[in-house]
Amino acid sequence: MTVTGLGTKRRRRSLPIVQVMSVLMLLGAVALFVLELVQFSRGQERLPADVSVAGLPVGGLLPAEAVARWEQAYSQPVVMYYAGSPIVLDPAAVGFRTNRETMLASARAATEFEAAFWSRFVNYLIGRETQETINVPLSAEYQRNLLDQFLRDIAARYDRPAGTADFSLDTLTVRSGSEGYELDITAALPLVEAALYSPNNRSVNLPVRTSSANVGSIDTLRDMIITYLNGQGFIYDGQTTVASVFILDLLTGEEVNILGDVAFSAASMMKVPILVDYFRHLWFPAPNDEAWLMANSLLCSNNSSSNLLMQIIGERVTGQQDIFAGIASVTETARYLGARNTYITAPFDLGIEGQQLGSIPAPLTAPNPNYNTRADPYNQTTAEDMGTLFGMIYDCANYGSGLMAAFPDGEYTQAECRQMLELMSANDLLRLLQGGIPDGVRISHKNGWVSDMSGDAGIVFPPNGRNYVIAVLLWEQTDFQDYTRLWPLVEGVSRAAWNYFSPEDPLIAPRTDLPETAQECTNFLPPQDKLDLNNINGWRETAGS
Repeated sequence: MTVTGLGTKRRRRSLPIVQVMSVLMLLGAVALFVLELVQFSRGQERLPADVSVAGLPVGGLLPAEAVARWEQAYSQPVVMYYAGSPIVLDPAAVGFRTNRETMLASARAATEFEAAFWSRFVNYLIGRETQETINVPLSAEYQRNLLDQFLRDIAARYDRPAGTADFSLDTLTVRSGSEGYELDITAALPLVEAALYSPNNRSVNLPVRTSSANVGSIDTLRDMIITYLNGQGFIYDGQTTVASVFILDLLTGEEVNILGDVAFSAASMMKVPILVDYFRHLWFPAPNDEAWLMANSLLCSNNSSSNLLMQIIGERVTGQQDIFAGIASVTETARYLGARNTYITAPFDLGIEGQQLGSIPAPLTAPNPNYNTRADPYNQTTAEDMGTLFGMIYDCANYGSGLMAAFPDGEYTQAECRQMLELMSANDLLRLLQGGIPDGVRISHKNGWVSDMSGDAGIVFPPNGRNYVIAVLLWEQTDFQDYTRLWPLVEGVSRAAWNYFSPEDPLIAPRTDLPETAQECTNFLPPQDKLDLNNINGWRETAGS
């Protein structure tokens, strides 16, 4: 056997450096991983970096810090601008509050799932931020009734109604009031709510409705006329002076009625009821001689022609030449049409010595008993009655109603009513109602005056289509009429009405081109052989050719 010598040395083993280093590196990596994991885990008390709550980034914040951030944002006042003026709304004033627990729970929900935790840890280790942000919507509430009341308080303080219209006596025109405006609460509510729910846009331009300027009403015209008359020293409801005005807006039906039921002497204005009744009993086109009588009656106020017309009416009613039957028919027709305080009981005075007038009983009437204008006991009317008759003629001529509706058995036709208006449109006096409107404007009217009164009634046809009826009757206790006083007053009332209905073309001053007195009818009465009731001024074209 082999013997090993005592002097032989043993071989030493080398340390496994690679293995040791590997172990150490592994332990280091584990330690580093654990350190990072511990550090990351401690950071999980904060909200994930990719979370946004109520439109605000709250990632990396502790819950209390996140709540403080959105509470601070949503507690900021909302600034509302009313027509440029700022008004501050404290959200607390309308009970605004966020549901903080609900939103915080939603924000932290992302950390409750393990996959989500390790996914974020990996992103943390590699320094990569998530590409998708978790948005938690705002959860909040407020008391809508408090906001509604807040806006109503604003409206009560800042709304401005349109200014009241008034008038100028210098120009006899109506002046419009200032433009108004008011808060549109219905439209404002969602806008303010959106601002309460926004973390950044905390201002609102409140919607404001603009109301049109008050341009005045028919009552403004009434007040202007009364003030004008009184300012001219003509007390409209006095003991020695009385003014009666009736104006009818033929577009809207609105009226001015100033003592319109006071009885006045009708004078030649009665020739309108005669004209109306003549056509009622006309069953064929008016013959030339009768048309000539109508023209003389209406345009020249010829009493003889008027009496002959009533005689013709009486003959058609009774079959005999009975003027009193015609007189009774004129009164009956006028009263049936609504002119209940209008009547004639005797023929017109021709100024012939020995003329036997005679009369029939006057009907029972009920005019205003508080005023006495010493009206002619044989021939009376009121401004309201005259306006009513003109309105009936107008409706017949334009709409087939009025006279045609009152007498539906064919007594009137539209053509006949148009002939009435056409005939009276040639009454070219240049004074009274016509003197208060611009030259050349169409007016169908009939005037009348006696020693103590002046009157005129008709229809004005402005270019703008706002046609209107106007009747003005003035009485002053006197034995001899001063037309230089009464006629300009009638023209002033007419001008005020014109300016109301035609504000775009006002007469701001009295006309200076008027003759001293009324133009003679020979200037506008057609020749008998050229008389055309459908074109009353057609003869002028022939005369000028």
